[in-house]
Parts: sequence; structure tokens; C-alpha cells
Amino acid sequence: MWTQGLHRAVQQRPDDVATVFGERRRTFREQADRVARLAAGLRGLGVRDGTLVGVLAANSDRFADLLLAVPWAGGALNPLSVRWGINEITYALGDSDTTILCVDDTFAPLVPALGARTVVHLGDGRPPAGMIAMDDLLRGAGAGAVEDARRGGTDLAALMYTGGTTGVPKGVLLSHETLSGAALATEVAEPTGRAGSRTLIASPMSHVSGMLASLLQTMFGGTQVIIPGFAPGAVLDAVERHRVTHLFLVPSMLRQLLDAAGGRDLSSVRHLMYGAAPITEDLLDRVRARLPQVALQQVYASTEMALGTVLSSADHADKALLRSAGRAVINREIRVEGPDGGPLPPGEIGEVVARGPVMLGYRNKPGETAHALRGGWLHTGDAGYLDEHGYLFLVDRIKDMIVTGGDNVYSTEVENALAGHPAVATCAVIAVPDDDLGERVHAVVVPRPGRAIDLAGLRSHCAGLIAPYKWPRSYEIVERLPLSPAGKPLKRELREAHWAAKERQVN
Repeated sequence: MWTQGLHRAVQQRPDDVATVFGERRRTFREQADRVARLAAGLRGLGVRDGTLVGVLAANSDRFADLLLAVPWAGGALNPLSVRWGINEITYALGDSDTTILCVDDTFAPLVPALGARTVVHLGDGRPPAGMIAMDDLLRGAGAGAVEDARRGGTDLAALMYTGGTTGVPKGVLLSHETLSGAALATEVAEPTGRAGSRTLIASPMSHVSGMLASLLQTMFGGTQVIIPGFAPGAVLDAVERHRVTHLFLVPSMLRQLLDAAGGRDLSSVRHLMYGAAPITEDLLDRVRARLPQVALQQVYASTEMALGTVLSSADHADKALLRSAGRAVINREIRVEGPDGGPLPPGEIGEVVARGPVMLGYRNKPGETAHALRGGWLHTGDAGYLDEHGYLFLVDRIKDMIVTGGDNVYSTEVENALAGHPAVATCAVIAVPDDDLGERVHAVVVPRPGRAIDLAGLRSHCAGLIAPYKWPRSYEIVERLPLSPAGKPLKRELREAHWAAKERQVN
């Protein structure tokens, strides 16, 4: 269960620093006191076993307290993406029947448009009219702090909505067993000395990556250095000021960080976990050159699975494995299925499926739940293959595969080729309609700062790396790619304009 780590930290290291946020530092003893009193306040608002508590806020120490106080009170979390618009937020709150919502100053102005509900204000100043200050909940509970409800096992821990990247968001029901097991499995796969460590929480705590990073530190009694959200300068400042030892960053964040790092002191960092999207060989080379002292660990995860595989730092020493996502963690099974649902032999591409403590299902979507969990396996929608030693190699999202002139093209392979060009900062490869081929390979490219893209040179670069049928036949140069909260390019948004134009022509 989530709160167990806090109990252990209070017993073993009560005066160690639990959270750092701006100028605020709180020890484990102080955090445990706040969590118990905040849980009492939440119980006073009606939180009972399984009651959903929504959180719409940037990262903060108050968010970290809520991650523990909600299950302590017996409830479950419904963290809402800070990148959503009002329609997506309204949908998720209505679909989940969430009646208690916690907001910070950034999102407080949206509350009137969200309908009547109990709202807790997480900001520092006086709460807007009709909202309850979080500090008032703490003071009101006083000495009557409630006992920990000890939620765990298959109890609901969080309802986490997918980012809406494929249409209407789906509410993923995650148990304590799923999330706690995922956090522990990363450390079992490769012990990184988290006790007494300092981890930077830069990924959104409303996303499974930021939530697990926070949970993992609590479990092992380490310090969470929390910043509101990712910004290269803020990350660099926090690393230097607080001597951060552990980082989790997705590839798009890593690229921005290296571009901004210059001569900044990153010598305290000893462990870097990355994942959520494929990393290119070029970016990996840059990371290793700039941070030679750092142990690298890649994770393959999703909201529904929480965690599937890990590629350890030792695996990173084998060049043949650098394109791999690693092997199944201790409490998960991974296999690759063919169209008939049967397992495929090593080397054959099919859909990646997982078994173990994965999601409980999708809220209010029994049909989609049954389809995703058919045969006792979670079907990820990712295409990949296993080698003879159980290492997983991902080749694409199944829906992102491009069928051009009858040939299958995996977008990640083309993206990896493009990313090796010195003028390319990042890119996304998508299918667009083509009258002759059905679909053609189209590349959306972001240039490096101060560099211009020479399309003839880019075509020549690709010609030396991938087969002709995989070459992009059209290009689009943009300043930035639309990204999901997990840092993944939103390919659906990139495709929409092209396919909508085709549909208008047909009609």
C-alpha cells in the first residue's frame, strides 16, 4: 500500500527531509502529521472507502501530501491532466462522478464552469469564494487525525484518464497492487540506492510517471525535490541547488535539457530513468557524452500497464540492446501475439501483451475492458518482437504503422534515421493519404535552434540508412510538436488535417 513507506520513514528516519518545494522543506515526521490531519479533513468532507477525490493542479508538496492523504482517508485519486481543456476536464469529472475537487491557483478560475462540487484550494493565499483552504482542513482536524485506512492490494488507488490522444478519454482503474508493484519492480530490476537520495519530480504528478516517481521516493525514504512542471532552466536550477541524484525524464525533455545545459553542474546526478517514448541513438549518445557518470535505465510503461519492462544500466553497455525496451520486470509477463491470439516466436512482429497486476479495467466501458483484457492478457496496442533472451524491441504503435503501396513501414525506424541528421532536433513520422500508394510516409520535423533544414540533404541522409520504400515522400517543418502529458508526440493531431482534407475532397 502507498502509505506504508511513510510509516516506515517516520519510524526509521523521521527528521530526514521528505519534500522540497521552493523554500519549503518538510521532514517525514512533519509530512506524516500533515497527511493524517488532511485525511481527517477529507473524511469530514465525506471521503470513505473508494470515494474519488479529483486533483487539478501543478506539481507541489501539497500534491505530494494528497497522494498519501487520500488513501489514508480511504479514498482514491482522480488526477486530471494539466494540459486538458475545459471540455476534457468536464467530461472526466462527470464520467467519474467526482464530487470533491482540489485545485491550485492556476486552475481555480475554471471552477465556476465545472459545475457544483466541493472544492479544496491548494494555493498559498486566501481561497476564492466558495472554496475550502487546504490549511483550514488541516487546522480543523486538530488532534483528531484519523488512523490510516490501510488501503492496499486490489483496492482502487487511482482513476487515471488517458490523455484524450485517441478521442474521448478513457478512465483507467488502477489498484494499489498495480501502482505499488510497478514502483517496487523498477528498484528490484536494478537497485539504485534510493534511501537518502534526492529525486527531482518534474513529470506531472497527475500522470502515472510523476505519481510513481513520488511514490517510489516515499517507499524508500528519499527526498522529493518538486518543481511545478518541466522547464529546462527550472530542472537545471534544482539539480544544482539541491544536488539531485535521480532523474526521470522522457526523451523530449532530455533533448531540451541537453540543449540548455551548457556548463551547468550536473555532477550530482547518478541515475537517469527515461521512457514514455522511443529514444533515438543520437540523443542517447548525447546523454552519455554529457553525463558519463550516470547509470541509465529505460522503462516501458503505459497507463493501463503501469510498468512492463526495464532495460538496465548493464544492458546499456551492450550496443545491440540499445534499441530494446528491456525485459519483463519481476511481477509482469510479456509476450508477442499474432493475429490469431497465439504467441509468436522470437523475431516475429506482433502485438505486445502483458500479464500481471495491470489495470482493473476501464470505468463505465465494459466492452472496451473485455477487448483490452481478452484471454487474460492486457493488449497494449504496441507492435514489437522479442529476441531469444526475452528482450523486447518495440517497432511502433499498431495504429501508427504506415501501409504504403502494400508495404508496412514502422514510423519509429524512420524517425530514428531522421533524428541522426545534425539539423534535426526532433521529428514525428505519420501516414498521410496518397492517391497512388494509399498512404505515404510523411515527416514532421523540428529543426535544432539556429539550424535550417535542407530537404535535399535530409533526403540524402535517409537514403543511406533505410530502404527506399521507407523514405519520407513529403516533409513539414514546424517549430514544435504537439505533446501529450507524457511527452509523446500527438500523432493523431498531426494526421487530422491531412485526412480531413482528403475526406473533404471525397465528399
